[in-house]
Amino acid sequence: MAFELPDLPYAHDALAAKGMSQETLEYHHDLHHKAYADKTAELVSGSEWDGKSIEEIIKGTYNAGAVAQSGLFNNASQYWNHVQFWEMMTPDESKMPGELEKALVESFGSVDAFKDKFSAAGAGQFGSGWAWLVKDTDGGLKVTSTENGVNPLCFGQTALLGCDVWEHSYYIDFRNKRPAYLTNFLDNLVNWENVASRL
Repeated sequence: MAFELPDLPYAHDALAAKGMSQETLEYHHDLHHKAYADKTAELVSGSEWDGKSIEEIIKGTYNAGAVAQSGLFNNASQYWNHVQFWEMMTPDESKMPGELEKALVESFGSVDAFKDKFSAAGAGQFGSGWAWLVKDTDGGLKVTSTENGVNPLCFGQTALLGCDVWEHSYYIDFRNKRPAYLTNFLDNLVNWENVASRL
């Protein structure tokens, strides 16, 4: 299977008015994400993973408890993470569907409490990684964070919302202010309809 860089679901400048600049998307999508796509394709070609889905590759190469993951895992996982990330944002106004709001209130007490917990998870992730809202294996909603490219697939969870907290995701627009980037992501960028569709 070919691992090609998917087009963004919106123009490069579409999120600029909402705090994510054209320059960030040009670097993040066109360079970083493309590098993960190209390296995944290179490492998969002719290997035992040739012909497998990206999800099979991620689950099959994840090594629980390992200090460092394999090059194939890192690139495949980051390729998948970014495909989700672009779809989880929108340049349009996005109203949270009632079904999702109800689930967040039941799980966290309120939508604001969920946002606080998600922001804290992202801000508290040491070094590179991701903040996630997941549907756990028991069906409950949880906020988690993962290091580097590790994602919810590795734990049998469903990713509902993910925010990239690698520095390349926010440094052009927010410099070292990761908490401000996370607040802006939740308040202005999230495609809540997309999140609800993953429930």
